[in-house]
Amino acid sequence: MPGATEMPVATAMMICDTGFESFRSEIVGESAPIRQLFDTLERVAPLMSTVLIQGETGTGKELVARTIHQNSPRRGFPFVAFNAAAIPEGLVEAELFGHVKGAFTGAISDRIGRFEMANRGTLFIDEVSTMPAPLQAKLLRALQEREVERVGASRTIKIDTRVIAASNVDLLSLVKKGDFREDLYYRLNVVRVKLPALRERRLDIPVLVRHFLAQSFARNAVPPRPLSAAALDALVAYDWPGNIRQLENAVEHAVVMSGRSADIQASMLPDEVLGRLSMGTPAMTVPAEGLNFASFITGVERDLILQCLKRTGGNKRQAALLLQLSRTTLIDKLHRLGIGDAPAA
Repeated sequence: MPGATEMPVATAMMICDTGFESFRSEIVGESAPIRQLFDTLERVAPLMSTVLIQGETGTGKELVARTIHQNSPRRGFPFVAFNAAAIPEGLVEAELFGHVKGAFTGAISDRIGRFEMANRGTLFIDEVSTMPAPLQAKLLRALQEREVERVGASRTIKIDTRVIAASNVDLLSLVKKGDFREDLYYRLNVVRVKLPALRERRLDIPVLVRHFLAQSFARNAVPPRPLSAAALDALVAYDWPGNIRQLENAVEHAVVMSGRSADIQASMLPDEVLGRLSMGTPAMTVPAEGLNFASFITGVERDLILQCLKRTGGNKRQAALLLQLSRTTLIDKLHRLGIGDAPAA
């Protein structure tokens, strides 16, 4: 593999002088957190700096990494993705740095690693927090010296690879616990990009839903159909622990379940979105002396309604949807249970 080749600054500026429209076409959203993300990416993409992307699972870290690459001077060269958690620990080093023939059992020929594959381009290392300590040291050296050594080799190879790392956990907290090298953390954290969770950008959910609906209709070759207001309310109200990836799957589920229906109803959404899996009755044992059944049921009913009102920020229509009740029925129950002071929708 040839040594690293630096790209002239003038060439870099010319390549990047095409605008950043792909940010808007690939990353869907209009909320303040997403506008702030666009601003950060526009500053980061043209540079050669190492980038650390942090965000929960499903927030789109690889999409952001690819978008940075596509808007950088390196976009004409490879983008190589590497998930550190998806490779058995004993093979991570060979996958990342390559190996020579006979380096270990099964190494029947020389093989280049991901660093060399991404030469002059970008290497995206996902779930970097899972890398074992010995590999962290080798990654640090590759970043510092801009060279790698294949497993079993005795010489180093110069590389010109931009690294974008990603983690769904706070690396600094791992550093404080001694589970991640401090020097590697600061080497990776040259530029930090924090991706917001979907629950922090609820204003983007309707536009994301439209985007995923259009994709699902096209992918499944089914006629487009409208999404009911109740279904959209449920999607906006849900907290999305799996973030954008979970939302995309929920939309796909609803399209499939809608069959030949004229529109997509809330009942066609996954159970967890409607709260069906988290609203079970509490476990209990009937005491020897018995209990007042009506009082017990009233207490359960009250607790469930208050739980849903809390989840929806007091929005009665959304709470009724979670409980699969009409809004008027819910209001009647609020009055009967004496919780009419709950926040109004």
